[in-house]
Amino acid sequence: MEKLLSSSGAAAAVASQGQLPDCFVFPADRRPPASTAAVSLPVIDLSGPRDAVRRAVLDAGKELGFFQVVNHGVPPETMREMAAVCEEFFRLPAEDKAAFYSDAEENPNRLFSSTIYEVGDQRYWRDCLRLACGFPVADDTNTHWPDKPHHLRDVTEKFFVATRGLGIELLRLLCEGMGLRPDYFERDLTAGDVIINVNHYPPCPDPSLTLGLPPHCDRNLITLLLQGDVFGLQVSYNGDWINVDPVPDAFVVNFGHLLEHRAMTNSAVARTSVATFMMPPMDCLVGPAKELVGDGGQPQYRTVTFREFMRIYKTVGARRDSVEKAFKI
Repeated sequence: MEKLLSSSGAAAAVASQGQLPDCFVFPADRRPPASTAAVSLPVIDLSGPRDAVRRAVLDAGKELGFFQVVNHGVPPETMREMAAVCEEFFRLPAEDKAAFYSDAEENPNRLFSSTIYEVGDQRYWRDCLRLACGFPVADDTNTHWPDKPHHLRDVTEKFFVATRGLGIELLRLLCEGMGLRPDYFERDLTAGDVIINVNHYPPCPDPSLTLGLPPHCDRNLITLLLQGDVFGLQVSYNGDWINVDPVPDAFVVNFGHLLEHRAMTNSAVARTSVATFMMPPMDCLVGPAKELVGDGGQPQYRTVTFREFMRIYKTVGARRDSVEKAFKI
């Protein structure tokens, strides 16, 4: 468990030394520059007229790929309970988390630290609890869950059902805006497990030297992020990095693979965020919609299984331009 920043006071011990271990220090050309962008992410009120909401979702998807939503139907108490139980998990003593720690990526539910998007010898200042939920939740009997906190699974499943419903509604709005049938993304394209990443970033002694997560694009269909009330998320826009200021009771929405983002660290307080990923099953075919290619048109990207997409995504390193180039016809 010495790998886990949040266990045994590891982060506090590092902070008391006043400097980062070399494995967390990035080369100068990869250190996070200060953001100068004045652009803000759109905040869309989903309780507005459907035509206006549909246009707002489509416009935000085209321009940024990222936006925030409020009045989205997920009860505030469900969001607060999820945030609270996740923070409670990371406050547990190391011995209560040790059995769940694993570097084996094939384990759907596990606790790990700084083990993805590795480039060179640098590690990222993050611990992560990953939980996979099948749908319907009553059928999900094959995954192992942490024993503590005792109410973690019940709270997570309630949160999962609510956020999955929100994700489906956002995809319907997107389809309506693009001229696709409203249920285009339902069934096979959203039939895979929903993955929840609980990202925990302990206080960092020198945030200017490292990152919580590197620049990357998501590999799934849609991401819903409960980012909490501590700043840390930035998205790339026109060569600069936009700070995503927390909005009370909001979700940050990302249509997968449209825009790169990263997670910053801070030296004062811990930050915990909850990312919900919706994706297809591994054998599902993903490719350009025939309705958007048009009669006689030629697709710009090839159709592959989601398993093949995931393999190539990992091979080229999760950067947007590299992934896009790999599938370009």
